[in-house]
Amino acid sequence: MNARVRGGLARVLRTLGTTVLHVAHGGSRDDADIGDLVIHDPVDDLAPPPHALVLGVGLADPEDIARLLDDLGGHDAVALVVRDPVPADPALAAAAESSGVGVLGLARGASWVQVAAMLRAVLAEGDVGADGAETLGGTLSGDLFAVANAIAALIDAPVTIEDRRCRVLAFSGRQQEADASRVETILGRQVPEYLERQLTTRGILRDLYRGEGLVTVPPLHDVHEDLTLPRVAVAVRAGDEAIGSIWAAVREPLTPQRARALRDAAKVVALHLLRLRAGADVEHRLRADLVSTALEGRAGAREALSRLGLAGRPVVVLALALRDDATDAGASSPGPDADLATERERLADAFAMHLGAVHPHSAAALLGDVAYGLVPVQQRGGDEGALRVAAGFLDRVGPRSNAVIGVGPVGQDAADLTHARSGADRALRVLRAGGRGRRMARFTDVHAEALLLDLRELAAARGDEPTGTLARLAAYDRERGTNLVATLGAHLDAFGDIAAAAAAVHVHPNTFRYRLRRLAEVGGIDLDDPEARFAAMLHLRVLPPHGPL
Repeated sequence: MNARVRGGLARVLRTLGTTVLHVAHGGSRDDADIGDLVIHDPVDDLAPPPHALVLGVGLADPEDIARLLDDLGGHDAVALVVRDPVPADPALAAAAESSGVGVLGLARGASWVQVAAMLRAVLAEGDVGADGAETLGGTLSGDLFAVANAIAALIDAPVTIEDRRCRVLAFSGRQQEADASRVETILGRQVPEYLERQLTTRGILRDLYRGEGLVTVPPLHDVHEDLTLPRVAVAVRAGDEAIGSIWAAVREPLTPQRARALRDAAKVVALHLLRLRAGADVEHRLRADLVSTALEGRAGAREALSRLGLAGRPVVVLALALRDDATDAGASSPGPDADLATERERLADAFAMHLGAVHPHSAAALLGDVAYGLVPVQQRGGDEGALRVAAGFLDRVGPRSNAVIGVGPVGQDAADLTHARSGADRALRVLRAGGRGRRMARFTDVHAEALLLDLRELAAARGDEPTGTLARLAAYDRERGTNLVATLGAHLDAFGDIAAAAAAVHVHPNTFRYRLRRLAEVGGIDLDDPEARFAAMLHLRVLPPHGPL
């Protein structure tokens, strides 16, 4: 979706101050509205849109940065963000001046994903399908960064606005006037665990959310055992529900006038948070409907893609879900449905944030138990790029999530998306069923396995059972306690290599040869006949007598 931004680089720097970003080299387009937020990918030769703010993830070499600045200058980019320390190189400074593209330094410790989300919030990206802007308390509806700066001006102290989980929703400028723990909070977008633990054990959070007035927080110990600045906090309430809080770092007690201003500000923040909550609910539902319409190829598919900002672009469909063994394990735990639903929503939200950070025009939505992502790609090698996107997300969430991602083929237009979704779904089915331990796969890589799954489902639906050779071997094994079915499977899997097959079932090669002769007699199969071997192998995969191999 195209971002409807309101403001340029000056607004970004004014809002975030020097806590997160600082100007290393000025550019000539600092006053221009930022047209889009783009992450530079050295593998994809994709031109950024005009007036883009480009995140140079992984860039450190001065020559690479200077070369990219020259290229971005030809596309009228506003600025390039690179990780601190920005190289002090004359050629880099000359490239910034000649290209007109500014260079910003990103503070060490700040996550690129968090910075991307923060910048989008500062640039006030509109809701899907929103027609216009509203104001609450004199500021743009939902623009918490502007609200935080207004509060900071009223009470003359840097502030943060946080949710009930101590996650930072917005912050004011002048954070450098606070302390190291506040900077750590801003960079991590979360109150550090050691501070949150002190706030909890001392009953400060309890008093904050149970009371109506201001709570004074004495100095706490930071990670270096130094004392933090005192804080003054007030809960943000919507009726009887506490939905967040405002925290001010102060060097001296607030005057009565400033204390009253902070209490009054909490009411304004409540309106903004409620507006954001309502807008997020509406946007989630609308986005899910647009993604669903596009994927199902209904009459409004082209319009849905247009509203998502994906019209006329080749798109790859990603399908994210939990493995079947993860859902089976949850079935035996208390409240399995609620736990699984929460986990799916958490993963879907993280998936949408990751895709948004990787490509500003991507779209994602949770449909049933599968989260679908639509990622615009290049004409050639698009599924390779999508595979890298999937790998990046799975690396971030880690193996404990039991999440898997199926990657469909490239859809050239709205008419192709139904086929692209089918490919992603079929790849996902293979991965959810086991998929040899893989966490992601393209449909083209698992096509044969998907066909076997189709055959298994067809056989199960018709109630088919093993017959012929496999039925005779299975009956013999049950009556005599032998392992002829396993012997046949090992022989076929090893392409007739007796030593390898014997090792697979942990017997001596001579014993294995005896079992082969016996299974040929009992099962009535000629192992020298390739048609018989293929039929047996297919039978073992589709209707295994002892469950799937």
